[in-house]
Amino acid sequence: MRTYEAGINLDALPEVAGVRAAARAAIDGRSSGIRAFWPFLGPAFIACVAYIDPGNFATNIQGGSEFGYKLLWVIVLANLMAILLQTLSAKLGIATGMNLAEACRAYFPRPIVYAMWIGAEVGAMATDLAEFLGAAIGINLLFHLPLLPAAIITGVATYLALTLQRYGFRPLEALITILVGVIAACYVVETFLSKPSLGQIAYHSVVPYVGGGSSLLVVGIIGATVMPHVIYLHSALMQNRIVPRSEAEARRIFRFTIPDIVIAMGLAGLINMAMLYMAAATFNAHGQTGIADMFTAYRTLTPLLGSAASTVFGISLLASGLSASTVGTMAGQVIMQGFVGFTIPLWVRRLVTMAPALIVVAIGLDPTKTLIISQVVLSFILPIPVVALVIFTRRKEVMGSLVNRRLTSVLAVAASITILALNALLLFQTFGGKIPGLD
Repeated sequence: MRTYEAGINLDALPEVAGVRAAARAAIDGRSSGIRAFWPFLGPAFIACVAYIDPGNFATNIQGGSEFGYKLLWVIVLANLMAILLQTLSAKLGIATGMNLAEACRAYFPRPIVYAMWIGAEVGAMATDLAEFLGAAIGINLLFHLPLLPAAIITGVATYLALTLQRYGFRPLEALITILVGVIAACYVVETFLSKPSLGQIAYHSVVPYVGGGSSLLVVGIIGATVMPHVIYLHSALMQNRIVPRSEAEARRIFRFTIPDIVIAMGLAGLINMAMLYMAAATFNAHGQTGIADMFTAYRTLTPLLGSAASTVFGISLLASGLSASTVGTMAGQVIMQGFVGFTIPLWVRRLVTMAPALIVVAIGLDPTKTLIISQVVLSFILPIPVVALVIFTRRKEVMGSLVNRRLTSVLAVAASITILALNALLLFQTFGGKIPGLD
């Protein structure tokens, strides 16, 4: 069996055998209710971490502080597109037994495959840079350690987290789910402390607003929400987890997978909304409309809401950075293994992905500006896996009976066009372009 870390045979682990036996009972109709869905829960919680990473913190806080509740609808739209794309990614892994990178290698010409691999590796490194910096900033805020030692601690912590793969997929899924739960709990506390307007939340979650110079943030929230590395990763998490013995079983496995995606991605969407409405109720409501980075947000929370609010914010940022950095390294291994067919030891991969963040910290570059640059890089890379995913899931010879229905394909193409257009707009505006009526 192929694994994410070379030398680990998950088939030989009793924990994996137990999960697969429980899943088989559900597929065969021998279990029902929560017991039937339980073996299928977990992969989407790993994937959803990318949607609440430190880059989302920066974008959501800036959006809430500058425009109040008005951009909540953008988060809702971005989350709906994310649910659709992650569902397609999981379906590809179930239907083909391949992850997206392997499918590209199997069906595309070699020059295109190698170009896609290089792009995916650049994207994975840019993602890991943002997540690594976020965790280091969280340690710095909470424990007042300089960023360089904080970055080294982050690297050690994420390496230790990744070693849990040696014991099966459940321990790492449990750890990531706990960290997601910590972030969610932190924003429950922040909601209680900031006392947002429920009416404003409900209204602006469904009523679009574009004006007053908000277009760049609208584009940023959507364009930076869907992460390319977890589109590759989610298909890999599903490809060998529960192997279908027929197309009918593949369809049943896919149906059991949908609640995992909806719950995990829905939770990520709620957390993103909480980030924005907390900033709206705290910063915007008190005239603090220029909050654009984590350091300022942390310092500003204390006089407005008390030290508890800033501490909870720091904890949530640390949990986000650690979990997202762990998932980013997993995705990097999947990308390399899928496109070019080889792996490298986990510690080497961890050192390689640490290097850019350590360099940024060591030479004293601004962490917030570096986060923004990483999001721009991701905007270049994101269209590649999105377009490939839509192409494969529309092809019956690839997907069999799990091929997209017509409505699914229409929605997927619409989401892809939206993402492509918004990323192009984001890049255009980032480099100084002006669009009459939007700026």
